[in-house]
Amino acid sequence: MSMTILVIEDEPQIRKVMEGYLRQAGYQVLSAADGVTGLALAQQEKPALLVLDLMLPGLDGWEITRRLRSSSDPALASLYIIMLTARVEETERIVGLEMGADDYVTKPFSPRELVARVRAALRRLETQTNRGPVQVLVFGKLRLDPTYRTIRLADEVVELTSTEFDLLHYFMRHPGRPFTRAELLDVTQEDASGDLSAYERTIDAHVKNLRQKLGGAGRHSRFIETVHGVGYRFVPPMTSGAA
Repeated sequence: MSMTILVIEDEPQIRKVMEGYLRQAGYQVLSAADGVTGLALAQQEKPALLVLDLMLPGLDGWEITRRLRSSSDPALASLYIIMLTARVEETERIVGLEMGADDYVTKPFSPRELVARVRAALRRLETQTNRGPVQVLVFGKLRLDPTYRTIRLADEVVELTSTEFDLLHYFMRHPGRPFTRAELLDVTQEDASGDLSAYERTIDAHVKNLRQKLGGAGRHSRFIETVHGVGYRFVPPMTSGAA
């Protein structure tokens, strides 16, 4: 059974091209030309992945992302989102990631690149779903269950995007070890063949989100610490400076 991809894009030609390439790759495709219709489709159909343009009539991509991430439905709150952004607007890309997008593709883009991003994301999600029971990681009041992809902190559920979950899982599997941003890019499976510094800033955005959701901020925030000149590391609560 093929997976369903939802495309929300208001430019007819771009939308048509994406639909064609994704269908040719074997996916079922739903599409919408405006934000209101697209959000309703996402809520009704619960696709496996969303390709979302930022500039949309009705509701823009930021608002759609905000509403999905704040949804009480886990399938929507954790929906994998690939944002489409203008190449020159790096600020938009960073804001999108900070609001909860998992990845982005810049316009103009290669349809083959988009299909490759979609395929890589879904393959990763499918692998994580089918690999069977694995070790639950517990550090103090922080508990990560890889099988059910859940995070609890002091008995409260923490809602993370797919990429945020994968990064935290990787950190918790290697407590105390510093990782460069380039190494963490491998975890997100992003293609950094272009401007590496721009892609590394996406890691900063994901880490910022993680810190906020885990109840901390700043270089020495709770659980995830900045290592000057290197990148980031996970600091278990018993050795962290934060309570």
